[in-house]
Amino acid sequence: MDKPLLILFDGHALIHRAFHALPPLSVSKTGEPTGAVYGFVQMLFKVIQDYKPTHIAMAFDRPTPTFRHLEFEDYKAQRPKAPDELVRQMGRVRDVVKVFNIPIFELDGYEADDVLGTISRQAAAEGMDTIIVTGDNDELQLVSERAKVLLPQRGLVDSALYGPASVSEKYGIAPEQIPDLKGLKGDQSDNIPGVPGIGEKTAAKLLQQFGGIEGIYQRIGEVTPDKLRENLIAHEAQAKQSKRLATIVTDVPIKFDLESCWAGGYDRDAAVQLFRELELKSGLSRF
Repeated sequence: MDKPLLILFDGHALIHRAFHALPPLSVSKTGEPTGAVYGFVQMLFKVIQDYKPTHIAMAFDRPTPTFRHLEFEDYKAQRPKAPDELVRQMGRVRDVVKVFNIPIFELDGYEADDVLGTISRQAAAEGMDTIIVTGDNDELQLVSERAKVLLPQRGLVDSALYGPASVSEKYGIAPEQIPDLKGLKGDQSDNIPGVPGIGEKTAAKLLQQFGGIEGIYQRIGEVTPDKLRENLIAHEAQAKQSKRLATIVTDVPIKFDLESCWAGGYDRDAAVQLFRELELKSGLSRF
């Protein structure tokens, strides 16, 4: 790389993707589950090999309620509890991250998305480009000229890198309009209601015409057909709340320390010991 590059990993999103993408694996001697750890390591190594970052950081969700849960009790309420086999591997993934000297950023009351958005904005202010690695489409709203989002496509190693043009091509709107899109059509994965009866195509057309949810309601008389206008009027409060819930905040009270994120050395002996303990043999050869 001829200029600095910060890669930000959405820890929980990648752990969940790895867990569901691979068959169960376990340590032969103890039976400890390791499938999610193995998949996480594969994604971590692949991204570092492909993009050769100068700086790396990791964000995790906290188990405490976020400000979104406090505003909307049903936020993510439909999600089943994580299986014990996955929960047992969370600590091991953190062990992997720590042994490679990758700093972890997290804060009660906020999601990893918010932490990543804040760090990305702070890095951009320092003139640094970022790539956010996640399995969550929500983070496409963070895309800018300085920040791109890498989303896995199939399995664990195929991925797509999104910049402003590719987000616009996918949705027909700009990255910063993603929260408006979700405010209108909702987001089933997060249990965000949106406006009943409005799908992605209708939402995108409205945003192309009016810019955002606020613009729609400022010019609500221009919305056609009548049925759509009446539906929007009936669900105005819900649409605006849904947008708030879908908006990643970028002013989380954390301070991004660039120096701590330097992708430099790591404790090779400790890494080898951990990988042998977890029987992650394919990872050993890549050190």
